[in-house]
Amino acid sequence: MARSRPSTLPFTDDEDANRYLAESSFALLLGMLLDQQYPMEAAFRGPYTLGRRIGPYDASSIAAMNPDALEAAFRERPALHRYPGSMAQRTHKLATHIVDNFGGDPDRIWGEAGDSDDLYRRLRNLPGFGEHKSRILVGVLGKRLGAAPPGWEEVAADWPSIADVDSFDKVEELRDMKRAMKGSAKAKEASK
Repeated sequence: MARSRPSTLPFTDDEDANRYLAESSFALLLGMLLDQQYPMEAAFRGPYTLGRRIGPYDASSIAAMNPDALEAAFRERPALHRYPGSMAQRTHKLATHIVDNFGGDPDRIWGEAGDSDDLYRRLRNLPGFGEHKSRILVGVLGKRLGAAPPGWEEVAADWPSIADVDSFDKVEELRDMKRAMKGSAKAKEASK
């Protein structure tokens, strides 16, 4: 049985943004989507900032939104991402996918998954979610939300990720670990 949802996911330095990530499954998915080629805490603050710009939203309202208006909200300064235009498009595609496949309810993605492999497949099918992002989200669902099916540990990321962050202080530690891992991989590649 899933444990109760936490009141906060401390992925940013903004408590309101952290509460929003914990309250809204679509905000969590959007933060995960934005978390590429952009600082983690800024990516996860993005869903809250978007709500301040366009008002309350969910997957259904984003899917129904004019894509140009969504892009304008992403481009408003400060931009919601390093690549606001392409991320606005990806956000619209993600929302549309959730509406078309899950009736607009992101919780159905994991709540109706038959097992951990099914959960991973469902996440991989989300627009903008590759192998790594999907495995990290499995970890977030299992470690932070208690919302992953049994066996989730087998498909979750087996490297340090945002799933391991239980306080904002750990975001910088995670960033340092990721830098060290990238440096080690580059050194290994250069020695070949």
